[in-house]
Amino acid sequence: MKLLVTGATGKLGTKIVETLLKTVPASQVAVSVRNPVKAESLRARGVDVRQGDFDRPESLDAAFTGIDRLLIISADGDTETRIRQHTNAAEAAARAKVGFIAYTSLANAADSKLFLAPPHQAAEQAILKTGIPYSFLRNNWYLENEASGIQGAKAGAPWVTSAGTGRVGWALQQEYAEAAAAVLAGSGHENTVYELSGPLLTQEQFVAELSAVLGKSIPVQQVDDDAYADIMKGAGVPEFLLPFLVGIQQGIRDGELAIESGDFEKLLGRPLTPLRDALNGLVQGLS
Repeated sequence: MKLLVTGATGKLGTKIVETLLKTVPASQVAVSVRNPVKAESLRARGVDVRQGDFDRPESLDAAFTGIDRLLIISADGDTETRIRQHTNAAEAAARAKVGFIAYTSLANAADSKLFLAPPHQAAEQAILKTGIPYSFLRNNWYLENEASGIQGAKAGAPWVTSAGTGRVGWALQQEYAEAAAAVLAGSGHENTVYELSGPLLTQEQFVAELSAVLGKSIPVQQVDDDAYADIMKGAGVPEFLLPFLVGIQQGIRDGELAIESGDFEKLLGRPLTPLRDALNGLVQGLS
């Protein structure tokens, strides 16, 4: 049984591969990376390192050859680029006659109106079109995405948001990685959709946990989208990122991440790390 992870030198990919290697012999693990030099440390440990570029389908044909179970980690970039790359990967998997495809998707992807959804919707449709058994890992929100806000709070800044009472299912990226590894290396996951979400919390509830970890009260400043963009710009966020950040706030406010599910715990075989413990570890890492 040969398993392959794409994007294996990225933050999530690295965690997934390291998790796999705890239980799967390195000889059964392959990675597809755009720049194999970055994966030399994996090659030295016996992992099969292959060159694969989502914009060069012929490279994916070679990378996916002989692979039984494939994990496609969603690509970065603009919407058009991501749709093209995800489609290329699914089509290459079909040509290589891969036996199973797992894909890191987005919360409630098929019905989501979040601006991030179209590349995931396209990827899921492209995978379904192959007829290959699949598992869609619909990731909610990484706790690590809040690192800059946490650092600001540590420095005395308020928690600024335009998300209103919208709720988010935060969890550690490591736990998303462990869930993905469990599906890729496990059995019985054919034609499944897993909504991977932590307990749903509002911004105020999240900040209450962060306040407990930091040992000080952090004020929450609820503003409208324009004010949020202005405050983020004043904090040094590059202008091109502002629509992205505002779009996230809008999506949260509209309930796009308020997806309740016990799938995470089912895949991990244990409860998620409590948010306060997870935040404590993240804060220590930011020190």
